[in-house]
Amino acid sequence: MNIQKENSNTKKGFKRKTVIISFIYAAAFAVLSNSYGAVWGEWTSFTVCVLIFAFLNLAAGMFSGGIGSFRLKICYHGGILLTSLVTSAVFSFLFQIIYGIIVWEWKEFLFSVLFCFVAHAIIFWNGIFCVYIFSLQLGIKHRILGIVFGLVPFINIIMLRRIIKTVFEETVFENEKNKLNQKRKEEQICKTKYPILMIHGVFFRDSKYFNYWGRIPKELKKNGATIYYGNHQSALSIPESASELAKRIETLAKTTGADKFNIIAHSKGGLDCRYAVNNYNIAPYVASITTVNTPHKGCQFAEYLLNNLSADTKNAVASKYDKTLKKLGDESPDFLAAVDDLTASASFDDEKEKFQGIFCQSVGSVLKKASGGKFPLNFSYFLVKHFDGKNDGLVSEHSFPWGEKYTLLAPKGKNGISHGDMIDLHRINVEDFDVREFYVQLVKDLKDRGL
Repeated sequence: MNIQKENSNTKKGFKRKTVIISFIYAAAFAVLSNSYGAVWGEWTSFTVCVLIFAFLNLAAGMFSGGIGSFRLKICYHGGILLTSLVTSAVFSFLFQIIYGIIVWEWKEFLFSVLFCFVAHAIIFWNGIFCVYIFSLQLGIKHRILGIVFGLVPFINIIMLRRIIKTVFEETVFENEKNKLNQKRKEEQICKTKYPILMIHGVFFRDSKYFNYWGRIPKELKKNGATIYYGNHQSALSIPESASELAKRIETLAKTTGADKFNIIAHSKGGLDCRYAVNNYNIAPYVASITTVNTPHKGCQFAEYLLNNLSADTKNAVASKYDKTLKKLGDESPDFLAAVDDLTASASFDDEKEKFQGIFCQSVGSVLKKASGGKFPLNFSYFLVKHFDGKNDGLVSEHSFPWGEKYTLLAPKGKNGISHGDMIDLHRINVEDFDVREFYVQLVKDLKDRGL
């Protein structure tokens, strides 16, 4: 059975199970929430009712088999509560209307409605708290929209449906990933002969608080990889960045005892690595170079901006950036030099290269529409498309290819894959593209090549 078919069957089975569990809890919640007339005044019955209600609020979905992660169990628990809430609320609304018509004592009816409302409010806030705190895929947008439209009729139902859908999709996707990693744990498929050296692109720094590569390094380490980082400054000219990287590689070789490194470089980082090999004699330390969405032929879009913005505007932006990054740890950031080296006219693609004995490959991706990228890539997409054609929001498709192997990623999903998606910048699962598994298979291929 192929992976796609297996995942499809898993999703269908998960959906069936979730519908059944949600219906059972919805029925129980509906009965308990509308039991005011039967239990009020009967303190033993009322106490039993409250205890059962409390237990169901804590237990919903928690004992569902097959979910190994505690975080995912809590997410699933919240999703079950919210799904059950909708069904129970519809039933309760109908029941209370009928109850109000039959029972003429308005005080008793009022208290019954209040009892039902409080019960459903508890279910709702329990579920919302669980998914808001423990879900990683809801994102800021869904959380804010959920709060803003929480009291708007009909729209709140739409938002709740989106939240539930996102949480359940996250649960099944992440749970299957955990199972896969556990299944192949002993194989150590990413335990390459030489360590992995990950090189960031322009305007970012390597930080232990916010990893440039998102969830990718952790996934690689789960499968046996040893990983180091470039730790170079965020914005310098290519020759200056290359010089820093060369020194970093030489230092790592001495301190770790590694003979060589498998370099994976994103965006401008790929150009920095090429220049370092060409000009700073580090070829003996490099086993392979994989460039990811690197503008090997430059960006006409960047050139257009530099040529059309006024000197005052460029200097103002550069000054603010350089001052900010100095405070964050860069010694001598140079915004304008970094951007200038990304232009088409400054392309280093025609340099004579010294890569004999180094496996070189490149990877690229494209967006299918502007909205497929997060800000600001959704805006720059149109400009890049105007000048360079198909692109990832920053770099055009024709600028990606380099080395003896080239891979263009264009998934079946409606959005495509952006420049940021390729490094898991937003930690959001992309439709029809598992970025973490892509890197696992990429590193596995390096291992299979004896690297």
